[in-house]
Amino acid sequence: MTAPSARVSERIGSIAESATLAVDAKAKALKAEGEDVIGFGAGEPDFPTPENIVDAAVEAARDPRFHRYSPAAGLPALREAIAEKTSRDSGFAVEAANVLVTNGGKQAVFNTFAALLDPGDEVLLPAPYWTTYPESVKLAGGVPVDVFAGPEQGYRVTVDQLEEAVTERTKVLVFVSPSNPTGAVHSPEQVAEIGRWAAQKGLWVVTDEIYEQLTYDGVPFTSVASLTELADQVVVLSGVAKTYAMTGWRVGWMVGPQDLIKAASNLQSHATSNVANVSQMAALEALTGPQDAVARMREAFDRRRRAMVEGLDAVAGFSCPTPEGAFYAYVDVRGALGREVGGTTPQTSAELAEVILEQAKVAVVPGEAFGPSGYLRLSYALGDDDLHRGLDRIADLLGRG
Repeated sequence: MTAPSARVSERIGSIAESATLAVDAKAKALKAEGEDVIGFGAGEPDFPTPENIVDAAVEAARDPRFHRYSPAAGLPALREAIAEKTSRDSGFAVEAANVLVTNGGKQAVFNTFAALLDPGDEVLLPAPYWTTYPESVKLAGGVPVDVFAGPEQGYRVTVDQLEEAVTERTKVLVFVSPSNPTGAVHSPEQVAEIGRWAAQKGLWVVTDEIYEQLTYDGVPFTSVASLTELADQVVVLSGVAKTYAMTGWRVGWMVGPQDLIKAASNLQSHATSNVANVSQMAALEALTGPQDAVARMREAFDRRRRAMVEGLDAVAGFSCPTPEGAFYAYVDVRGALGREVGGTTPQTSAELAEVILEQAKVAVVPGEAFGPSGYLRLSYALGDDDLHRGLDRIADLLGRG
């Protein structure tokens, strides 16, 4: 008699839980129990979706045309708008046929790796990285290869580091600027150098540009997809979630060569089919309608960014490089480890995050979720009052430097 098989497949059972969502869920659970918890965990703007976008969705919901199935790759008008936006903002000249509309940015990530990777293919993954990248790579049969860039270099990976990590099995480089979780932004010169290196190596480049509208201090966004050398081996990932405060609407996209987009569309036709039509029409309004709200939200994020860095740098043992993009601070907490805090002595950033949640009622995400231990990620997409209260609680617990 053969031994019974596991109830859950090894492939799915090996997936690590999303640390950011886990922290957010724990914070919300504590709030539901009556605890006054402040959450720096989820990268979710606290603003409501702009009214013109909501109005477009309401109108679409009343239109019987959108009560039916639509093309799996996306509504033609939205695909066209995304192509125009990508050509304009990323300098990557594409057409609607180069676009696949996905159920949020995460499906775009999964579709891309599923369409690109065969078992054993290696993916260079600059760290700190967003938690979903390595899990999507592994689900597709690939092997993530971490390339860590620390605070000493502004969390920006270099060509020399990538050269040391590349092997004959390397097929893809993931490139993210502005970065989640660090907020680092590569300069135009750095982007060009990395892009040309990847092209010379014959690698695919998967560039996540979902934070492209969120840069500060006059720092420009530069798309690696604008390099002509990469035109046939680059995939741009993005969506409306961060720029337009639309995390719950679940609209993302991937843009790339037509053969890859066709393959990913075939996959999506079996996995989910089309994205909800009402959400697609909301996304169309987001891209083509007034952009005033984007500027207002960016101003608020900038104000919170400066307050966040100042508050974190005031905590004993903390050192926080100033992020130039996105809405995250990635603070080096190695100087705070190994010290007694409220009756315990955390040795890792995961242990420190647990202490901060339990004793200060502040939820942060430990660096282990994004790469090596020794760091914390805090989102400044929450309200100003909560931001200041949360920083004060952390400083009260750990002491001021």
